[in-house]
Amino acid sequence: MNNLRILFMGTPEFAVATLGALLMNGFNVVGVVTTPDKPAGRGKKLTGSPVKEFAKFSYLHVLQPENLEDPAFVEEVKNLNPDIIVVVAFRKIPDVIWKIPPMGTINLHASLLPHYRGAAPINRAIINGEKVTGLTTFLINDNIDSGNILLREEVPILPHENAGDLQERLMKKGALLVIKTLEGLVSNTITPVPQSYFLKEGESPKSAPKIFPEDCIINWNKSSETINNLVRGLSPSPCARTFIEKDENTLMLKIYESIPEYEEHSLKPGEIISNNKDSFKIACAEGLLNIISLQLEGRKKMSVPEFLRGFRISEYKIVPNKPA
Repeated sequence: MNNLRILFMGTPEFAVATLGALLMNGFNVVGVVTTPDKPAGRGKKLTGSPVKEFAKFSYLHVLQPENLEDPAFVEEVKNLNPDIIVVVAFRKIPDVIWKIPPMGTINLHASLLPHYRGAAPINRAIINGEKVTGLTTFLINDNIDSGNILLREEVPILPHENAGDLQERLMKKGALLVIKTLEGLVSNTITPVPQSYFLKEGESPKSAPKIFPEDCIINWNKSSETINNLVRGLSPSPCARTFIEKDENTLMLKIYESIPEYEEHSLKPGEIISNNKDSFKIACAEGLLNIISLQLEGRKKMSVPEFLRGFRISEYKIVPNKPA
């Protein structure tokens, strides 16, 4: 394995686990490609990505191109002479790059491809109420998330976990799957399989488009289970949200954690039920959503009892169809 020259590409924390696993398993990482530094924090200080910070700590060669098709960057990649490129949570790779290594370029994706192609596979799987998701390693081609599959691993979605919880589990399992994939490629025991092989007759792939602000607004005309899935799928970030109003003063309310209750009622969707002490529920088209933790605009995240100690939610009403 030490002879295999690997160029790693990634940006967020999710990718750090795989980079760390490569180093711990003795792989030869000849370079790391990540995004340019960006302003962050109150002082807008230029800050490197989690992958960059880890790579620097590990004394790895770091490249931060603005443009992946820049001839100077392409030449630098060629000079590194990678046998294979490993991509985890990075942007679209142009063919002038992914075609460079003789063994190809592989990508780790946080779903069971061909389902949930796109930028938000973890969020979308939970939002859609899936009970099982998984991880896939595949060979990159010209189309996003559509290359031939190398390995897949199913992972159950636990009943009450949110997107952050699931990401943490997939991050660790994904790192191990990449190691297993590389070992299989080196030993020639993996045969790439077209994604269509994993689709049932007449089945179409489910998509996982990027999450936009309007996707986060709760529609109380849905069931409590559907809304709770939205809360779980968007927690801890960017968070499902609704808007409350009193005397024409409108505030945004982010919901981090909730429990669906299935009891029948005659309340209107969006109606608030609270004792102003330790209970805050909102009526849905079917059932009630019991709010557990939340964040009011301009305040910190808190539990419902903490929130209600200084805020009489019963005096407010939900504002329907409020824009993001």
